[in-house]
Amino acid sequence: MEGFLQKLKGLDAYPKVNEDFYKRTLSGGVVTVVASVVMLLLFVSETRSYFYSATETKLVVDTSRGERLRVNFDVTFPSVPCTLLSVDTMDISGEQHHDIRHDIEKRRLDAHGNVIEARKEGIGGAKIESPLQKHGGRLSKGEEYCGTCYGAEESDEQCCNSCEEVREAYKKKGWALTNPDLIDQCTREDFVERVKTQQGEGCNVHGFLDVSKVAGNFHFAPGKGFYESNINVPELSALEHGFNVVPTIYTDLRGRKIHSNQFSVTEHFRDGNIRPKPQPGVFFFYDFSPIKVIFTEENSSLLHYLTNLCAIVGGVFTVSGIIDSFIYHGQKALKKKMELGKYR
Repeated sequence: MEGFLQKLKGLDAYPKVNEDFYKRTLSGGVVTVVASVVMLLLFVSETRSYFYSATETKLVVDTSRGERLRVNFDVTFPSVPCTLLSVDTMDISGEQHHDIRHDIEKRRLDAHGNVIEARKEGIGGAKIESPLQKHGGRLSKGEEYCGTCYGAEESDEQCCNSCEEVREAYKKKGWALTNPDLIDQCTREDFVERVKTQQGEGCNVHGFLDVSKVAGNFHFAPGKGFYESNINVPELSALEHGFNVVPTIYTDLRGRKIHSNQFSVTEHFRDGNIRPKPQPGVFFFYDFSPIKVIFTEENSSLLHYLTNLCAIVGGVFTVSGIIDSFIYHGQKALKKKMELGKYR
């Protein structure tokens, strides 16, 4: 047993030196203090890194199909009446929605930006109260309604039961609807009166849209009332915003995933006085990147943390020992030369 212990003693990689042979120097003390401060700073930094998570970024191809995207908006037009504004969407798949009213609220604003009235239903529908029939008389009880197109009918069977249908019939004929006050359908819808009432007002439009995740656009543009009202709207030339949307997933330390999007924006303004004259409105064009970004929060393992601490202590101790040895032997050599008279 004693022989085995002697052999084990011979494997000692850390032989001890008698304290009588130690020599402490001022330079060694300075190096020790500096090394201790460096080790302390590195220890604090590594500990903070251990307790705070790091974020790993990964890029993958977006293979999702048929998903929908909710677009929230809150836009104010200081000089455009709510009656004239409509919200439309369209995309490259052919899906189109015009004059969207659901999930959208319009707030009438006065010249100072104060809310006058808020409506969720947008422009109201036609009021069918004894409307004018195609044959010239008023609608009787039990009679089917067929409104006149005021000479713009394409066939004897055609009916125009709303102000919009009269406008479309005039448009197909190439005629201008210059006096909507005389159109029974427009009067019944109370549209002209509302346009006159809201002249000089602004409008705040807010809500959300549900669109397909394909390239497309949504826009705020003058609806049918703009072309019937003869109101000057200086604000609506053509303002275009382009969005490049990057699908993003963020996963926290607990494994919870947050599906979101990043985007970049470009802006383009087209003057309404140029030719050909652009359609007035505010347009938002969006396209989706085929690349998806995944952010994942991660914490370092305890073993990795302890390994780094050992590396800090051992590395600083070794480097400081080399520096101290260099200083000590340099001073010793210089002192010896001075004793031999080479340096005075």
